[in-house]
Amino acid sequence: MNSESFDLKNKGYLDINVPENTDVVKEIDRLKREKNAIILAHYYQESGIQDIADYLGDSLGLSQKASRTDADIIVFAGVHFMAETAKILSPQKKVVLPDLNAGCSLAESAPADLFAEFRKKHPDHVVISYVNTSAEIKALSDVCCTSSNAVKIVESFPKDQNIIFAPDKNLGNYINSKTGREMLLWDGACHVHEQFSLEKILEIKENRPGSKVIAHPECEKPVIIASDFVGSTSHLLNFVKEDANSEYIVATEWGILHEMRRQVPEKHFIPAPPKDSTCACSGCSYMKLNTLNKLYIALKYEKPEISISNDLIEKARKPIEKMLEISKKQ
Repeated sequence: MNSESFDLKNKGYLDINVPENTDVVKEIDRLKREKNAIILAHYYQESGIQDIADYLGDSLGLSQKASRTDADIIVFAGVHFMAETAKILSPQKKVVLPDLNAGCSLAESAPADLFAEFRKKHPDHVVISYVNTSAEIKALSDVCCTSSNAVKIVESFPKDQNIIFAPDKNLGNYINSKTGREMLLWDGACHVHEQFSLEKILEIKENRPGSKVIAHPECEKPVIIASDFVGSTSHLLNFVKEDANSEYIVATEWGILHEMRRQVPEKHFIPAPPKDSTCACSGCSYMKLNTLNKLYIALKYEKPEISISNDLIEKARKPIEKMLEISKKQ
């Protein structure tokens, strides 16, 4: 990772005790005003962080907000590639991540050196990389995408254009099915979305026949086929708000259920169970490394800070800006 560790005691975060009588939420609000800081949080964060965020969103929404905020400091409550993206889009701003260990299994499934060699073998292909990648992978890409705009990004290229899609093979297969393309896919996946058990989902559906199955396109194909609706995190949220049904089995990281329940409290949401029978829902351990206390400490001391070389920022920014430009088009 391209982040300075400072004196982080080799833990990836500032290991500083917060006094028991500290009103962390009140202190965070005070520090934000004093430092002209903004908190961006992903839907998969713990509920306490979601509740205090200035902006809550999915990868696309967070990227857009990071590109146009007037804040001097961005506290990114998400995972490492998201904070990197904010820094790439706003290099003049200070970007801090509460815990540098908040990585991403999907991003880590595409090592930059191996991907560079893979790209060299296919010089006639353009590279579309999912935003869930490191800055180095973005720098090797022609354009980025999120699950919200992936189909639109792919369809912005001529039908006969050869495309490499990385790193999520499940999302890539889903896009191929929606567009009729035959993109060359990197063999990567998200550990959370690959863990859903179709058998257990169908068992719930049988016991609750009125429920609908909704899934993120990073899920495996059998889960996608069995779903009543497939979409990005924000699309799933919008669907349950607008759909007439009252109960949903949700096949994505369970953190989104907090916002779903907040926006439509009269509806019932069931987290889709993973293949591992020891737990009832599927969560991202990386996302949950961020806590309110770590966020407070990060804002107070402005560490750990995301640091990326100017050269890498310039290379990685172009495909992100191209994505944002295409996303604006009707």
